Amino acid sequence: MFFNDHLVIVRGGGDLGTGVVARLHRSGFPIVVTELERPLTVRRTVAVSSAVHDGEITVEGMHARHVETAEYAVRLAREGTVAVLVSEMLPTIDRSVVVDARLAKYNLDTKIDDAPLVVALGPGFTVGVDCHAVVETARGQHLGRVLRSGSALPNTGIPGEIGGKGSERVLRTPIGGLTRWRVQIGDVVRKGEEIGRVGGAVISAPFDGVVRGLIAGGTPVWIGMKIGDIDPRLDTRCDEISDKALAIGGGVLEAVMSWLSARS
Repeated sequence: MFFNDHLVIVRGGGDLGTGVVARLHRSGFPIVVTELERPLTVRRTVAVSSAVHDGEITVEGMHARHVETAEYAVRLAREGTVAVLVSEMLPTIDRSVVVDARLAKYNLDTKIDDAPLVVALGPGFTVGVDCHAVVETARGQHLGRVLRSGSALPNTGIPGEIGGKGSERVLRTPIGGLTRWRVQIGDVVRKGEEIGRVGGAVISAPFDGVVRGLIAGGTPVWIGMKIGDIDPRLDTRCDEISDKALAIGGGVLEAVMSWLSARS
C-alpha cells in the first residue's frame, strides 16, 4: 500500500518503456503512460502504447487501457490498471516520479524539476542537469546500470546483434508515405518475400526469420525511419517483453527504490 501512494508517469509506452512499466507495476506502483496520438512503436505486441489504437492490451498478464482524461488515468492507475493517456506534454497531475522512456536520443523537454524523482533512459541526458538518474540502454555489461553522474553512452546508430544479425534485421523505409503490410507480427517470412509497402516502395524480408515488429499499418512515415524488425531466431517469442527491456526496467526500479529508501 505504501508504493500505491507514489504515482509514476512513464513518458513513452514502446517496448522498452513497457519493460519499465512492467517492473514498476509488478512492484505495486500506480502507472500512467503518456503517448503520441499515433504511436511509432514497432514491437506492438509487447507495448502498452498499442492501447492507444486498440483501446486496451494485456502484456504478460499486465493490463493497460487507453483513457481520455488525466483524472481518470490517475484513478485507473491506483486501481491497478496501467493507464495510457495521449499527451505530448507532461500532464498536470500530482506525481512522485517521472520516467522519460521515449528514447529520442536527445532531451525533448524533460526537466529535473518535473517531479521529486526524474529518471531518463539512454543518451541525451545529464544527471544533475536534466534528471536525477540515467539508466544505460546500450547493450553490453552496463545495460540497465543506474548512473548517478554523467550521461549514458552516446548513440551509435547500430542495432545490437541478435542471432548473428545486426543492422540488417531492422527495416527502414526508403521513402516517405503510408505503411501497408501483407504480413503480421509473429509470421515467418523468407528472404526476398514482400512484407508490405510504403507508398510505391516494396519492403522485403532481408533474410529468413520471424516478423518481430511492424509499425502500425496506415502510419505516415519518413525516409530512413525504423518501421519493422525481423528476428533470425525462428523460436523467438513475440508476446514476451525482451531481456533488454526488463534489464532497463530493473534499473529504473532500482533508481526508484533507492530514492524511496533515502527518503525514509
